[in-house]
Amino acid sequence: MKYTGNLRKMKGVYDSKVDYFLRLYDIQEPLHEIPLNELLGQKIKIAFEQEIHCVVTGKKIKKTYGEGMSYDAFISSPLAVESIIRPELSRIHEGIALRDEEWERAHHLQPHFVYLSLTSGLKVGVTRTTQVPTRWIDQGASDAIILAETPYRQAAGLIEVSLKNYFADKTNWQAMLKGDVSGQIDLFTEKERAFGLLPQDLIVFASENDAITHLEYPVLKYPEKIKSTKLEKTPLIENRLIGIKGQYLLFEDGSVLNIRSHSGYKVSLEV
Repeated sequence: MKYTGNLRKMKGVYDSKVDYFLRLYDIQEPLHEIPLNELLGQKIKIAFEQEIHCVVTGKKIKKTYGEGMSYDAFISSPLAVESIIRPELSRIHEGIALRDEEWERAHHLQPHFVYLSLTSGLKVGVTRTTQVPTRWIDQGASDAIILAETPYRQAAGLIEVSLKNYFADKTNWQAMLKGDVSGQIDLFTEKERAFGLLPQDLIVFASENDAITHLEYPVLKYPEKIKSTKLEKTPLIENRLIGIKGQYLLFEDGSVLNIRSHSGYKVSLEV
């Protein structure tokens, strides 16, 4: 079976385990959702078709900025607004938009969670409440707990900033892909510690939800050594798929492919 189309970030669905689907587009129109868990243990072939299309405008481009954008889209689209990476900069709750008022009201003037998760280690993060557990899946988190709930994005960002001196806010993707850190850190204890570090004006957002979400990924074997693959340098991949975690495909020889960072790339997948 052969499928062809432009990549988007993988869709992850959580029930008792994470099920992944590879999404392919006809430039900007949804085309295929290929169940990837079924391909574990099989040799697959991914070929770069030497075309990249901007995920925002659809125009053909030579390189991407952000996640699959042309440069023009990257500097103008709300999908690349600075408050995505730095939520503390959002001001839409004050009626002030950084790029696009309608988009920021729909996405940032919404309830947000601040959470602690185990990815490569313990980290603090921010996401809209509607993006749980998708956000944790995309990061390859093995466990997560909600720390706070805020009515808009900036407040969540301020909580994250206040904790950055005590908790990491980025994932070491190589360590994340080498195995499961579950059980090494007590998230409930770390949540209590975080509460003690919050300033008084932010502690009001603290969540009493102490449920810990545990995520299991479709991985047959974790690699000991990891080699990142870029489709420009390796336009043809023929290898046995041994795992899927975060937004990465893991192959038998230790090479990994970040699907999200190749958004907009036209590929063919043969199984």
